[in-house]
Amino acid sequence: MLENAGRDSELSLETVNSSSMSSESICSTSFSRLSFDFLPTSPESLTLKPHRSSDFAYSAIRSATFRRKTGLTFRDFRLIRRIGSGDIGTVYLCRLRNGEEFSGEDDDPCFYAMKVVDKEALAMKKKVHRAEMERKILKMLDHPFLPTLYAEFEASHFSCIVMEFCSGGDLHSLRHKQPHKRFSVSSARYCARFPSFMQAEVLVALEYLHMLGIIYRDLKPENVLVRSDGHIMLSDFDLSLCSNAIPAVESPDSSPDPAFPHTLSYTRQHSTTSFSCFSKRLKFRSRKIQTLQPNRLFVAEPVTARSCSFVGTHEYVSPEVASGCSHGNAVDWWAYGIFIYEMIYGHTPFAAPSNEVTLRSIVKNPLTFPTPTPSSTLEHHARDLISGLLNKDPNSRLGSKRGAADVKKHPFFKGLNLALIRTLTPPEVPGLRRQKTTPLCSIKKRSNGHSTAFDYF
Repeated sequence: MLENAGRDSELSLETVNSSSMSSESICSTSFSRLSFDFLPTSPESLTLKPHRSSDFAYSAIRSATFRRKTGLTFRDFRLIRRIGSGDIGTVYLCRLRNGEEFSGEDDDPCFYAMKVVDKEALAMKKKVHRAEMERKILKMLDHPFLPTLYAEFEASHFSCIVMEFCSGGDLHSLRHKQPHKRFSVSSARYCARFPSFMQAEVLVALEYLHMLGIIYRDLKPENVLVRSDGHIMLSDFDLSLCSNAIPAVESPDSSPDPAFPHTLSYTRQHSTTSFSCFSKRLKFRSRKIQTLQPNRLFVAEPVTARSCSFVGTHEYVSPEVASGCSHGNAVDWWAYGIFIYEMIYGHTPFAAPSNEVTLRSIVKNPLTFPTPTPSSTLEHHARDLISGLLNKDPNSRLGSKRGAADVKKHPFFKGLNLALIRTLTPPEVPGLRRQKTTPLCSIKKRSNGHSTAFDYF
C-alpha cells in the first residue's frame, strides 16, 4: 500500500482465528544493510502472460531473463527513486540496467516498479504471511486490469518483486485534481448511456479475482492505479483471502428477485470443477460451461469463504466487519459500493471525525445521498446500484450470491460490453498524463533514454 495524505490508516484490531492482519505502520526498507546473496529469477519460473504477449516492457524482462541463464537478480536493475511506501514494503521506480535497447521509438525506456520487503522487519511484526500471500496471488494473475509479476528474487534479507509501473498515479490522487474533487457521473462517460469507465473496469477485475477464489478486502481509490494508456490496475493483495469458487451455469426462472426487480432469478446447475487460488491452473471440464445457451449465466463466486480477520480501511469496511462478525465475499461488493459513491460524490457515505464513530456509523446509520433527488437518469441508476451494494445485510447485498453476474445486469451498465472494455479507449480525464504504449513490433533501439514524470506506483 502507498502513503496517502488525508486517508485514515488501516484497521489495527484483530479477532481470534484470524488468517491475516491489518495494516499498522509503514515498513521502512533500506538498502544500506543489503548484501548481494541472491536467489534469482530463473527463466523457467517466468510464466508467459498471454495478455502481455505484445507488451514491450514484458518482452524486455523475458529477453533479459533468458539472456542470463541464472535468472535476474537485483544487480540487473537500476533504482531511480522511491515512489511509495506501504505496510509491508517500499516501492521503487526502476529499470533494467541494460534496457535501453528495449525502448520504443519516441518513448522512454521501460520502467518498472520494484516492491522491496524487509523480511526481518516483517518477522518482528508477525506479518510475513501477508507478503507471502501477495506474492502467491501475483503469480496467479493474468488479467489486463491486474498486476503482472515480471520477476522475483531474494537479496540478503530482502524479498523483491518487479511489477508494472503505472505512470497515471492512483484514483485517490486523481480525484483530488478534479473539479469539486469528484468525478462527474457524465464527464467520465463516453455518452449518456455508458457507465463510468473506471468503475466498470474495477468490476471486471473483481469478477476475475472472485473467479479465482480471491476476496480482495482492500478496495479503495488509493489501490486503484492508472496505467499510461488510461486503463486501471488494482494493487496490494497482502490483505486478500484465498478460498474456492465453485463454478455454475444458471438458467433464468420466471420469478425475479423481489429485492432487485431489474434482475432475473436463476436456477443453478453446478459443475464438478472448483476454481481455487490453491490450484495452479484453471481447466474447464464441463461441456455445460463451454457451450452456454442464450440468457444463461456463468457464475464462479467464493460464496463459502469465511474469515474473522478485522482488516481494511475504516471508511471502506462492511458492517459485518465493523461489528466484529465473520465475513465472506460480500465485503468486496460493499467496498465496491463505497468506491462508486466516493468517486461520484467526492467523499465516503459514512465518514466521521474519528475511526470509532465511522465504524459505528457504518453499522447503525442509514445510507444517505448529498441531495434528496438525483439530477439525471444516470445518477438515478448510480444511486440504485449503490443502494443495492450498500445493503447492511450481507446475505441480501447485491453481488453476494452470484457476484459480478448480478452486478453487471444493473441498468447502470446498460449499453456497455464489459467483456470488450479493455479494447476501448479510456475517456480523457483532467490531470492524467496520457502516454503512448508502443507495441512490440515497433520497438527500435535507442542509445540514450531519459526518465519521465511519474506520480505513484
